[in-house]
Amino acid sequence: MDIFNEIDNLNDEYLIVGVSAGPDSMALIHMLQHKTNKKLVCTHINHNVRKESAEEANYLKEYCKENNIIFECLKIDTYKENNFEDEARKKRYNFYKEILKKYHSHTLLLAHHGDDLIETILMKIIRGSNIQGYAGIKKYSYLKDYTIIRPLLNLTKEDLIKYNKENNIKYYIDSSNEDITYTRNRLRKKILPLLKKEDKNIHQKFINYSETLQEYYNLANEIANKKMINIVSNATIDINKIKKENTLIQKQIIFNLLSNIYNNESNIIKNEHIDSIINIINNTKPNIKIDLPNNYIAIKEYNKLSFTKKNNSIDYKIPFKESIRLDNIIIEKVKEINTDGNDICRINSKKIKLPLYIRNRQSGDYIEVLGLDGKKKIKDIFIEKKIPLTIRNSYPLLVDAEDKILWIPFLKKSKYIVKKDGLYDIILYSYKESEEKNERQKEN
Repeated sequence: MDIFNEIDNLNDEYLIVGVSAGPDSMALIHMLQHKTNKKLVCTHINHNVRKESAEEANYLKEYCKENNIIFECLKIDTYKENNFEDEARKKRYNFYKEILKKYHSHTLLLAHHGDDLIETILMKIIRGSNIQGYAGIKKYSYLKDYTIIRPLLNLTKEDLIKYNKENNIKYYIDSSNEDITYTRNRLRKKILPLLKKEDKNIHQKFINYSETLQEYYNLANEIANKKMINIVSNATIDINKIKKENTLIQKQIIFNLLSNIYNNESNIIKNEHIDSIINIINNTKPNIKIDLPNNYIAIKEYNKLSFTKKNNSIDYKIPFKESIRLDNIIIEKVKEINTDGNDICRINSKKIKLPLYIRNRQSGDYIEVLGLDGKKKIKDIFIEKKIPLTIRNSYPLLVDAEDKILWIPFLKKSKYIVKKDGLYDIILYSYKESEEKNERQKEN
């Protein structure tokens, strides 16, 4: 079935069409006028970076008025990010989503053609990507709330310009497309003509290549999604389980997980990121972390691999009075308790300097361990006790007014802590929020 017949059979009353006023999108909207019976919404973004931008927007407005097409336009006045192309793309797609919602449509039509597909695949190969990225532009992209259809992929730029001439369609040429400082423009001007010299229908070969890669991706994705049920929980990977899988499936599981973290923005995720994660999975070191884009980190903690945002402001020092809660650890002052484990801390206030504080670990911290003649680094204790990397820097320590570390709840006591049969006037009791307190042991 012809793709325009497929479009005409869609349930949507309105079709949202991205139109720049260039030859590609002008050909597309003209074809849609004559090949479908749907109501068309011409959606134009005036990026406001060229002097012709206003003229193009006005031309499209008049064109739509003459042809009974709804016209929607966004003018971008300022750009805040350093990466213009990335920010412009975000603004463009956010606007498309607004218009789709406004007209209760689930179909966005874009004018990418066969030459665009070739350029995109070559750029992905040059810059590095993943199997889905290497497949380039798809005819159908199924997103959460809408589908993008690109009806012109089987045509070339030359085909579209010829169509415009035959139908007397006016269009504008973006002068920035001549600037060969941009990779895509260099490929378009220098590499594409050489490929077409070898085969004038080279875009069809690239379409076959793209569709084949997409088929492999779909199969790997289907298998990975089934495997993820047992391997991934709460965005955390079970390392022992994932290591049993084929490397391709390992990579696909990681890609799927990162896609969820980055809201399916596949342009962010590169092969190098996935390879780095595979490397730390196979590394024999129990605790490793690596940086990922957009301030995320991947953290390996023994048999678990998790992903989280960096936290650059975790330092704290809080006066301790009657009780305190930090993450899921709760510390309380009590009158009496029968046990004497590392969850209990008895202090003789005459042997230390009040007041007491709870703070996080600092570089070089050590504790003078009870029963040992010497010091031990807090870092080494955390390693021995297999405390996850994600909580080491925020784990609570009890210190006195002279900043001597008195107690690491659940882990170690210092030589300043008194045993159950000694002299003391302060008792602190720690428990985890997820654990039920033993009220029979404690008398408030």
